Amino acid sequence: MSQPHRRPPLSPEAAQIVRAMQAGRLSRRSMLTGAGALGMGAFLAACSTSAPGATGSATGGAGTGTAPAGKPSPAVDKSDAEKVVNWANWTLYLDFDDKSKTYPTLEAFQEKTGIKATYSEDIEDNDSYYGKVQAQLKAGQDIGKDIVVFTDYMAARVVRQGLVQPLVESVMPNKNNILDNLANVSYDQGRKQSLTWQSGYAGLAWNKAKVPGGLKNVSDLWKPELKGRVEVLSEWRDTLGLIMMEQGKRIDAKFADADFENALAVLEKQLNDGQIRQVKGNSYKEDLISEDALAVIGWSGDIFQLVAENGDKWGFALPEAGGTLWSDNMVIPVGSPHAKNASTLMNYYYDPKIAAEVAAYVNYICPVKGAQAEMEKIDAELAKSPLIFPTESDLSNVQVFFSLDPETETRYTEQFQKVLGN
Repeated sequence: MSQPHRRPPLSPEAAQIVRAMQAGRLSRRSMLTGAGALGMGAFLAACSTSAPGATGSATGGAGTGTAPAGKPSPAVDKSDAEKVVNWANWTLYLDFDDKSKTYPTLEAFQEKTGIKATYSEDIEDNDSYYGKVQAQLKAGQDIGKDIVVFTDYMAARVVRQGLVQPLVESVMPNKNNILDNLANVSYDQGRKQSLTWQSGYAGLAWNKAKVPGGLKNVSDLWKPELKGRVEVLSEWRDTLGLIMMEQGKRIDAKFADADFENALAVLEKQLNDGQIRQVKGNSYKEDLISEDALAVIGWSGDIFQLVAENGDKWGFALPEAGGTLWSDNMVIPVGSPHAKNASTLMNYYYDPKIAAEVAAYVNYICPVKGAQAEMEKIDAELAKSPLIFPTESDLSNVQVFFSLDPETETRYTEQFQKVLGN
C-alpha cells in the first residue's frame, strides 16, 4: 500500500472510479464546507474490494432456492403477511434528526410503503458481530435482523458460507443505479446477494488543540507525549494495513506472512508499552469526545460527523504512505423471514434523491448513480467540492486490502486476537 519511492499506477477498479467521477456519476459530501482543518484533499469515490467467495444463486426471492450441500436453506418469506423489516447497522450511518430523535428517510420509507422498520446501531466491528450470530446463521435460524451491513471481506465470507439469501430483485428496479465499478464484485457477481451501502477509508485523526502539529504518519501515534491516549481500530485490515504501508509493503496484492507479522509486532509493542490505550470499533468516537483518546486510527465519515456535531476539534488525514479503502454492504441473513421487505428497503435507498439525503448526513461515499445531481439541490457548492470528487492522485494513495483465502484470514485473525489477549 505504501508508495515510498514512486506513485503506483491506478488499479483497474480505481481507474473505473475516476472515469465515473469525471462523468459526474459519483457523489459524497462533507458537512464541512472548505474543510481545510482536515489537512487533506482526498475524498474517495465508491470502490469495491476484490474479495474471495462464491457467486450467489440468481433465483428470485427467499424461500424459493435450493441451498448448497451443507448450507442452510433460506427462510420462508412472510413479507406479505408481516409488514416489518429489522435493520442492523454501524453507528452514525443513517441520517438522524436530533430534535425528533428519528431517522427522517426511514420515517419516509415507512409512510411510503406501510412497512414498519426498526433500526439499531448494533455493529461495533465485523468480527465481533459475526461472532455473536454465526451459530444461528449456520443453523438457518432467524437472528432477528432482516438486513445486516458487513464490510467487503465479511460480506464475502457470509456469501461464501451460504449464510445470506438472494435479494428479491422483482421489487428492486433501483438496483440498476449502482455504480458500474460496484456492480460485479468477485464474491457476488451481479449483486445477487448483496448491495453496497457506503464506502470510505481509514486514516489518522487527532485532537487539534492537544496535538497541534497534527499527524502525518502512523508512527506519529507512537510519540511519547501521546502515551496512553492513542486508540486504533479493531478492524485489523485497517490498523495493520496502515502499519504495513508505512513499512513499505503493498496490501492490495499478495504479501508474505512475515509482512503481516512485522506489522503485528509493532502493534504488540505499542500495546505492551502502554502507548495504545485501547483497540476499538466504532466506540473510539466517544473517547475522542471525552478526550480519553487524543489520536487514533479512525474512519473518514466518523470524524467528519464528529466535527459537524461537536465543533472543529479534530483533524483527519490519510497517512503519507496511504490509506485503506473499503465498502460496506447490505445483506439479508439466511434465516430472515422478510427478504421481500428487506429488498424493498434496499431499493428505496437506491433512489438517487434518498441516497443524496443519506450522503449529506453520513459523509461517506455514495454508491448510487444520479446522487450528484440530487446533491446539487441540497448544496450546490459542496456538490462541486474536490473533497467530494477526488483526483486521480488522491485515489492512487489508497488501496483495498488484498483478498485472503479462508485459511489465511482465520490464521491472521487468530494472531491479531492473541495479541489483544482474546
